[in-house]
Amino acid sequence: MNNRVLVVDDDRTVRNVIAGLLRRFYDVVAAASGEEALTLVAQQPPAVVLLDIMMPGIDGYETCRRLKTEFAGENIQVIMVSAASSAEEHARAFQVGADAYLVKPVDPYVLWSEIRLQLRFREAIGRATSIEAEMQFRCGDIERLIEDHNRHTSAMQDFAVFALAKLAESRDDDTGEHMIRVRSYSQILAEQLRRDSPYASQISAQFLDDLHRTSPLHDIGKVAVSDTILLKPGRLTPQELGIMKTHTVLGAKTLEQVVSTSECGGFLAQAIAVAKSHHERFDGTGYPEGLRGEGIPLAARIVALADVFDALTSTRPYKPAYSPDHARRIICEEAGTHFDPVIVTAFKATFDEFLAVHGGNREALAATSPIDSAMELRFPVQASCETLDPAEAQPAAVPGGE
Repeated sequence: MNNRVLVVDDDRTVRNVIAGLLRRFYDVVAAASGEEALTLVAQQPPAVVLLDIMMPGIDGYETCRRLKTEFAGENIQVIMVSAASSAEEHARAFQVGADAYLVKPVDPYVLWSEIRLQLRFREAIGRATSIEAEMQFRCGDIERLIEDHNRHTSAMQDFAVFALAKLAESRDDDTGEHMIRVRSYSQILAEQLRRDSPYASQISAQFLDDLHRTSPLHDIGKVAVSDTILLKPGRLTPQELGIMKTHTVLGAKTLEQVVSTSECGGFLAQAIAVAKSHHERFDGTGYPEGLRGEGIPLAARIVALADVFDALTSTRPYKPAYSPDHARRIICEEAGTHFDPVIVTAFKATFDEFLAVHGGNREALAATSPIDSAMELRFPVQASCETLDPAEAQPAAVPGGE
């Protein structure tokens, strides 16, 4: 324990008297000026400084200020000692950082009591500082553990989502990496909408995270659709078409059951909306509920466009792939009918980013004029706009979503 006391006074007699009173209990050193005191403190910091105010050179106020600033980490307790006893002198002393103020002549018992008190304060401050440092260290450990836990939980959720989506996708070899591309397209759209759209306030960091994680589940309901319908290359009968459309409701119900039976399934809430409503149309002619406009969940409106773009630019048993430019024209023409116009605007603004993702689609045809011309002849744009849904696809029609 540090019991060093520094006595600072330009009067030798005062220094000697005070030192004599204290040496029996403390390790005492003395200085005749503020400059000398600062030098001694730099060599070996004391626990307590008894500091006279009126001295040649730098006075006690300036010496105290420098002790508290230049040696802040040493936790030095400063007792100002002066013949002045005015309120102004007291106030100024405490303004520069003094811990106590004694008026000369000082009673020895008062002096001893004040020093003991300041040593206890110093010890308490040191203990509190140590506890605070330990708490910060422990808090750091806890934060790291929480971060590790969150990363682990997030990774497990991603794994579960990907496994479920892959299970649905494995039913149809033609869809390839469809869910990965839809996730990428959806993220591009959502980030653009967050930057510049009337929907910016609705798209939080959590929204983006949930969309990235759960958009691959948009077609999870297809696991309940038989292969004879799901993989049929030709026209679906009205009955088959009705069954195909149930994949939206079945997917939502499946995910609702997961959420209701799991304490950590809340992140799937957005996936439910997407699975159920990604075939709704902005003009209210979609399914399963015929929702209209902003009554369709925002995430579902985003995924709907991403889903259609990928379907248009991918090869399917019932159609060849459209070029990205051709798909772009179709989607733009469907603004306000099939798609939310605000989201179509975001799509046009980020089309180069769509092209970058599409570049990984090996099934897509190259975007060349001859192919575009052939597509125009075989699949007129107007006709293709009428059935932007694979459930309704004919051998000579263009699908609009998986």
